[in-house]
Amino acid sequence: MSGVVDGRVVIVTGAGRGIGRAHALAFAAEGAAVVVNDIGAGLDGSAGAGARGGPAQEVVAEIEAAGGRAVANSDDVADWAGARRLVRTAIDAFGRLDVLVNNAGFLRDRMLVNLGEDEWDAVIRVHLKGHFAPLRHAAAHWRAEAKAGRAPSARIINTSSGAGLLGSIGQGNYSAAKAGILGLTTVAAAELARYGVTVNAIAPAARTRMTEQAFAEDMAAPGSGFDSMAPENVSPLVVWLGSAESAGVTGRVFEVDGGRVALAQAWRHGPAEDKGARWEPAELGPVVARLIDRAPVPEPVYGTE
Repeated sequence: MSGVVDGRVVIVTGAGRGIGRAHALAFAAEGAAVVVNDIGAGLDGSAGAGARGGPAQEVVAEIEAAGGRAVANSDDVADWAGARRLVRTAIDAFGRLDVLVNNAGFLRDRMLVNLGEDEWDAVIRVHLKGHFAPLRHAAAHWRAEAKAGRAPSARIINTSSGAGLLGSIGQGNYSAAKAGILGLTTVAAAELARYGVTVNAIAPAARTRMTEQAFAEDMAAPGSGFDSMAPENVSPLVVWLGSAESAGVTGRVFEVDGGRVALAQAWRHGPAEDKGARWEPAELGPVVARLIDRAPVPEPVYGTE
């Protein structure tokens, strides 16, 4: 291993299984001390194991068995006080915090006409607030460090999705939350740069509990050779984004799966027509038609092809 994050302290949320577990192991293998956060929840967010057991502690045991340093944390990342305790866990255990990887989440998929209020609220809470609350407390810590003359070289890596970039049939709540994370990433990158903090996002594709049912055919593991859907394929980019070497990269969104890394194109200003005065409604049909003709065809929503 290259030791690209040697000596850095990293929080990974939702790190008991799947992509989060792969991140935690990869950071530890490259020399980082890791706070492994996971409440042990079910795929739908149902209650999981407490602080004394569960998948977070299992990942800690793996890291320690390999000679690394890690501690478990079972706080709910979407709880304000819990997110504050999560940040304190890193500082109390290892004396500092350098990287926050927001990864935790779950699914409650349903077509919009059948989607219940509780299913909407739960997914928005764990994904969107579950990104904001740890980010907010980590950012406050890094701002205090910067003002005290201890300039951080800090990193936040958020987790969006192709559903956040393009939308996904049957996942209106999840798509909205993941799109919100992209907006949060953009704003946080602009606001936190002055404190030495970069903020980027990934939109990964891998075989996990959250994807194996929705994309069962595409996610089937090959019988031999390179497993293009292994969660471990996502982690090298995340580790690099958490390193000091990535200091010049912020406000970006990366799609990553298998051996592919792509820079996603965000919303941009497109074709325009300016009349120089207020439009009349009857005038706008041809205007909109010309704008659409001059613009790229939108990427299809997942599930519509």
